[in-house]
Amino acid sequence: MKLFHPACIAAACIAASGAASAQTVKIGVIETLSGPQAASGLMYRTSARYAVDRINAEGGWNGQPVQLLEYDNQGGPTGAADKLKAAIADGVHMVVQGASSAVGGQLTEDVRKHNLRNPGKEVVYLNVGAEALELTGEKCHFHHFRFSGNAQVRTKALVMAMKEADALGTRVYAINQNYSWGQDMEKAVVDNASRGGYEVVEKTLHDVNRIQDFAPYVAKIGAAKVDTVITGNWSNDLLLLMKATRASGLKARFGTTFLDQPGNIANAGDLAVGHFIAHTFNAEAGGAEGDKFASDFRAKTGIMPAATDAQTVFGLLMVGDALKRVKPEGGQFSVNALARALESTKITTPLGEISMRAEDHQALLPMVVSTVSKDAKYKVDNTDMGFKPVKRFAAQEAATPAQASCKMQRPA
Repeated sequence: MKLFHPACIAAACIAASGAASAQTVKIGVIETLSGPQAASGLMYRTSARYAVDRINAEGGWNGQPVQLLEYDNQGGPTGAADKLKAAIADGVHMVVQGASSAVGGQLTEDVRKHNLRNPGKEVVYLNVGAEALELTGEKCHFHHFRFSGNAQVRTKALVMAMKEADALGTRVYAINQNYSWGQDMEKAVVDNASRGGYEVVEKTLHDVNRIQDFAPYVAKIGAAKVDTVITGNWSNDLLLLMKATRASGLKARFGTTFLDQPGNIANAGDLAVGHFIAHTFNAEAGGAEGDKFASDFRAKTGIMPAATDAQTVFGLLMVGDALKRVKPEGGQFSVNALARALESTKITTPLGEISMRAEDHQALLPMVVSTVSKDAKYKVDNTDMGFKPVKRFAAQEAATPAQASCKMQRPA
């Protein structure tokens, strides 16, 4: 089903008489808006709406509001492929997606093939959360841009900060989802063992979004007598893992990448105190500017920014910045001109500068590692706990090198 953001339609109506000669730039959100993984997809939609409203408040493109369209991919690659076709038929110039690297892998390949077959009618894929390494590696292409981290970036920051805080220990267990992202995380945990001074005692890959009870996995972790569990799990798989740790009373510390997803702290209870997360935003870490952004986001959306919200907003604000440098060509919008502008885009956020690396279209963004604490400024999940910043990393400190497998080819 296709939905239109009412605010964008209203703005477009107001501006129509003054910018009738210019083409309307359209952005389509292709996300999981129903089903068991909808909690993640709805967060991306909320963030996209907020960002597009900000872009339009700053003039949209060529004085005309950008239009936001929304498509429910129903949680899988097949649904995403079908919705991409619908979005292209609706004249969308950019598609936004973030929940699931499996979906991201489908979208990036479909966008690449479409663009090869339809010169002059290209589409850009704005990846705000699909973090599998292959998307900026062997699957990289000119019309894909990633505005989030990846397993190597997140794990590097997590391990460095936890070791510095003397919270890592020497025995680590890796548990992850068995697909591209989870496999990347498992490899990253192994790759960073020498940096962290730990041994990977055991590794587990499990089915994605099919495990209803993680108690057997938690029992296995407990039997391994580890100091730390590192996981890239997200959505329902992390929520249920946290629920199982609470039920078992597991004492191991967790190092995570998506613990700030709403519901996780409530599910873990007080056992979450001392767990760590490497994430792309923490309002407390951003000081006054972080407070300002969080306050505005809450005022406009009704919720505090969490998990993937900030990276989605900042990624789309980079698009908004690039749009200012794209001029109409015969009254038309050039997707290739936008992509070229994006390659050199930089913006300042509460945590520092974010820039796009032209070599592989991976955003270089600051990272912050936080720990669950009752002393955190912002509490979450209606508990007395929140995420207390432990260490900030500037973009260049957090970055890992571009993959040699990315062979970027640009249009003539």
